[in-house]
Amino acid sequence: MAPLLECRSLTKLYGVIIGVNTLSLELEPGVHGLLGPNGAGKSTLIKLITGQLRPTEGSIRVFGEDPWNNASVAKRVGYCPEHDAFWRFLTAHQFVKTLAGISGMSARDAADAAERTLVRVGAKEYLHKPISTFSKGMRQRTKLAQALVHDPDLLILDEPLSGTDPVGRHELMDIIQDVGQEGKSVIVSSHVMHEVQAMTDRFLLIYGGRVLAAGDVLEIRRLMYEIPHRIRIVCNAPRQLASHLAGLESVDGVQIEGEELSVTTREPRDLFALLPSLTAKTGVTIREMGSDDESLDAIFEYLVGDGI
Repeated sequence: MAPLLECRSLTKLYGVIIGVNTLSLELEPGVHGLLGPNGAGKSTLIKLITGQLRPTEGSIRVFGEDPWNNASVAKRVGYCPEHDAFWRFLTAHQFVKTLAGISGMSARDAADAAERTLVRVGAKEYLHKPISTFSKGMRQRTKLAQALVHDPDLLILDEPLSGTDPVGRHELMDIIQDVGQEGKSVIVSSHVMHEVQAMTDRFLLIYGGRVLAAGDVLEIRRLMYEIPHRIRIVCNAPRQLASHLAGLESVDGVQIEGEELSVTTREPRDLFALLPSLTAKTGVTIREMGSDDESLDAIFEYLVGDGI
């Protein structure tokens, strides 16, 4: 089976400006987060995937085919752009129905599919209201509906949660997760890492038009063992525990602040394995323990800061 997406030395130039820079990657079907700050190259990559742009150099394949000017690929892809592109005098139902018809559905099937999909994304209450009266969140739901209406094999979402309220964000994230559980593939582009992390555990981190890392959070973190891992421990006898931890070969350093220890280690699994026996031996009671370094924010900070 062909990969979902395959890029080989993919480059896109806008004059002397580099949008995507000799990017090579291969993604299997599934739900993937495309992450990076504004200007990282996410939108350029999406436009290449959807066939809106042609590479300057290198190659790109979606479902094993070149997406440029390729109707067979376009029919299998649903695209929710970051920026609005509506006929604002239409109602939500008229807009989604029109795009369903463009995808090849009959008028009746398009009307039925438009209503069904708008209800699915939570737009039932304003199905027949003009888009010109919509809030940002309502427009986002309508864009998601038009991307889903033709039942695509790949759903591409560029900043889909932008401008939505907290309840709306939660509902849209649930819908995106449901699409993935139905066996569809999804690429979600965002610069808000914790939101994407709530939808999938597979990520593609991009910066300066290049791929910094790809995989799940733990796989990416394993690539970075040369960077110390910070573990936070709250206990009843921090100085006593610190004296024992400082003597361990796997520990690089210990800092104490009140009842909280900040432990740096290049072997977090070894440390976690040792802590139960160490606390039993010393009689120290650990009330809280965790690590922020498994988060995508910390990983990305490492990769674009000290990590490169």
